[in-house]
Amino acid sequence: MTEVIKQIVILGGGSAGWLSAALIAAEHGEGLQVTLLESPDVPAIGVGEGTWPTMRDTLHKIGISETDLVRECEATFKQGSKFVGWVNGRADDQYAHPFVLPQGYTEANLVAAWLQQHANVPFAELMSFQPHLCAAGLAPKQAATPEFAAVANYGYHFDAVKFGHLLRRHCLEKLGVKHVQDHMVGVNSHANGDIASLQTQVHGALSADLFIDCSGMASLLLGQHFGVPLLSQQDVLFNDSALALQVPYPRPDSAIASQTISTAQSCGWIWDIGLQTRRGIGYVYSSTHSSDEAAEIELRAYVTKTGGAAEALTARKLSFKPGYRARFWHKNCVAIGLSAGFIEPLEASALALVELSATLVSEEMPANRTLMDIAAQRFNDAFTYRWERVIDFLKLHYVLSQRRDSAYWREQAASTPPRLQELLAQWQHRPPSRHDFHRIEEMFPSASYQYVLYGMGFRPLPSAGARRSEDAANAQKAAGFFSETAQLTRRMLGALPSNRALIAHIQQHGLHSI
Repeated sequence: MTEVIKQIVILGGGSAGWLSAALIAAEHGEGLQVTLLESPDVPAIGVGEGTWPTMRDTLHKIGISETDLVRECEATFKQGSKFVGWVNGRADDQYAHPFVLPQGYTEANLVAAWLQQHANVPFAELMSFQPHLCAAGLAPKQAATPEFAAVANYGYHFDAVKFGHLLRRHCLEKLGVKHVQDHMVGVNSHANGDIASLQTQVHGALSADLFIDCSGMASLLLGQHFGVPLLSQQDVLFNDSALALQVPYPRPDSAIASQTISTAQSCGWIWDIGLQTRRGIGYVYSSTHSSDEAAEIELRAYVTKTGGAAEALTARKLSFKPGYRARFWHKNCVAIGLSAGFIEPLEASALALVELSATLVSEEMPANRTLMDIAAQRFNDAFTYRWERVIDFLKLHYVLSQRRDSAYWREQAASTPPRLQELLAQWQHRPPSRHDFHRIEEMFPSASYQYVLYGMGFRPLPSAGARRSEDAANAQKAAGFFSETAQLTRRMLGALPSNRALIAHIQQHGLHSI
């Protein structure tokens, strides 16, 4: 049980498999052989992806340039999310969740000053310059800004299939990852129950010390071989289906949205992601509350309403079971990506969880089999916590909605996880803060909870924070930060190019390296 960890086999390609391979190979080099086994007959699920700003550090770490990402993956810049129709469904119902923290976030009670001085101004628009950049369709940096550096914090939108192809080529050409294209036909075990090897149709048995399950929702190793159950979350977050369309722009110079647009519907919501040549648009919904036919009617109506032509497009149906595994690392097998779980694409946490998982495996790589059980216990604790926080944050959007126009929205509001209930009770008396989310690598910072909480119309009790809201020093300090935000907004609106203009520059000239 003290064998040194020298060989890793990853089952499954796509974004999860190749990103895991890249992060581990880039960290360990020749000291650890990484082999990726991929079935040639299993197509990748590619409906467009949104990332968090963490992806910039990930790409820089593994050695993929931002220029190549833009040129090869239809990539554009994402600065947050815009939510339409989530509060009450009226014509003016929208709010922003930007990536930039409020100016002076930890230095003043901004919420108290907002309520006292500017309660009629949307929270995010007072706190951050970024919603104004997004409203103007601007990029988060200038053409002269180096790769991965930011004027405004940003992630990406890109074509997930093309991203997987870029990762694969980089892994094979630059990082020494071995690629085996074959069908897995069985799992061979050691006497202690560990996986000894994966039996393939043509290449025989692929042995390793650690196996990473990136086989998607099938979860062939952790779920099927080891029988680790999926803990269903469908009683909390109802969505289990999606219909996706790829909608061309009406003109080559059509504006590219600088944020993911999420528009509430009768039984779910529609994502709208702007890539370079098309929009990725899809309806995420509950099959309990809507038929596929009814969902497709709403989806096509949205496309038409937002200037697209949906008549000749074929919608792709996706089904999923919302939930996560009871354990993510069992014996010498760890699941990353869809094999570990999936909730829904709201707030784009899927790839962030892949990044976090692969990074933790890589950085905490056990030296031998004995230490693997310690690593597994730490990993399971960390990711059980992270999945629970994702569920809380996503559910927050539904719980706060005032929509009661369908059984879907009425039932969403009536099912709140206990921890979220406790937090909402606390937030009636004070804003979300770092004390509510105390781990170093939280899935969502307290500022994100504030953006959603106050964007959705939540207000603290009248007596809450009375002393601070009446504190003249705090009010003066907050007013200074509000003024800074307004000045930054004016300066950036005049200095930044449009999203499309920056993409065109990168296509032609590239970006400077850091």
